[in-house]
Amino acid sequence: MAKHQKHSKLSKRNNGNYAPNEISVLGVKCSIISDLVQKIAKNNQKVAKTAYLDASHNKEIQAPFLDTYTFHHSGNLDVNAKNELNKFNARIQFSNYDLLLINGNHYQGQKQILVLDNEKEASILKRLDHLTDVQFVIKAHKEAIYFDFLEDKIPNIKELPCYDLSDIDSISKHISKIIQKNVAAIKSLILVGGKSTRMGIDKSSLSYHGKSQKDFLIDLLSKKFTNQKGVYLSTRQEQDVDGNTIADTFKDLGPFGGICSAFQKDPNSAWFVIATDLPFIDKSVIDLLLKNRNPSKVATALKGKGKEFLEPLITIWEPKAYPIMLSYLAQGYSCPRKVLINSDVEIIEVDDTIIRNINTPEEYELAKKELK
Repeated sequence: MAKHQKHSKLSKRNNGNYAPNEISVLGVKCSIISDLVQKIAKNNQKVAKTAYLDASHNKEIQAPFLDTYTFHHSGNLDVNAKNELNKFNARIQFSNYDLLLINGNHYQGQKQILVLDNEKEASILKRLDHLTDVQFVIKAHKEAIYFDFLEDKIPNIKELPCYDLSDIDSISKHISKIIQKNVAAIKSLILVGGKSTRMGIDKSSLSYHGKSQKDFLIDLLSKKFTNQKGVYLSTRQEQDVDGNTIADTFKDLGPFGGICSAFQKDPNSAWFVIATDLPFIDKSVIDLLLKNRNPSKVATALKGKGKEFLEPLITIWEPKAYPIMLSYLAQGYSCPRKVLINSDVEIIEVDDTIIRNINTPEEYELAKKELK
């Protein structure tokens, strides 16, 4: 008898205990860990958005009866709120970060940095089970030794990279490589689920380049996204479309629903989303977008030089965009442009014509003439 499935089986985001990419630092006193984390984050601030998870030693603090959020025009936010740490809420809270550094004296991280300090042998021994994936070792001082029990636990520990605590540049560069290794692969999504009401005919079937726009984009993107099933077609559930399709599971939400449906299928990939009503998009524009991708942002998007708003339907949406989009949906909004306008986005300016939408038969005839 088949095992009863109580809930729908969903693709899960690759997470550690608290975040998609987390590293705990352990082996020395908390003040040294905090100082090290601050320096690493400062060195890598241009390539990654970093957060730090720590615990307070103050036994006198009591949970407030009033949650207070104090904003400053510089962008600083001070929060004093009643909250309890659990992994499910934490994964939402830290989903927007490229790296979560953790004080390993208090919390366990999926990956670890081990700091050797001869005075902290007992502390490391106490947390020996937390050393499951040590990335590298730091010596708190030149005389720091590898304890015997470490070699029993991690036979190759002396083969791992080892840095002096003062060598912040080398430590930061190693962390940067870990961040880069964790950057999501990109899949592409061609939006063919529109009802094309104003055009009167399926816009994906229109020919601008000697074939349907759908087939033109498939050919164009297949050369860029060569990984298995790298090019998908976003469709309405009732549509009968040949090819590698993702049917909308978020019904009647237009492109917003198509993007969310793609993330529901694969929340660990970034999605290069493109509509079929943008006939002036060519290889050079796609190359421009891919070359300027910034994975530390929510998305990388194009904006016409004479336009006020971004174009959401030729955009690279990062995995961190998915929980943000769901939060907008919970507020009653299903506009992908609204998400971009109010998020931290990498913007690439191009000529207005390149991202011009074609929505009516008159615009279609004019576009064909221009493209010739």
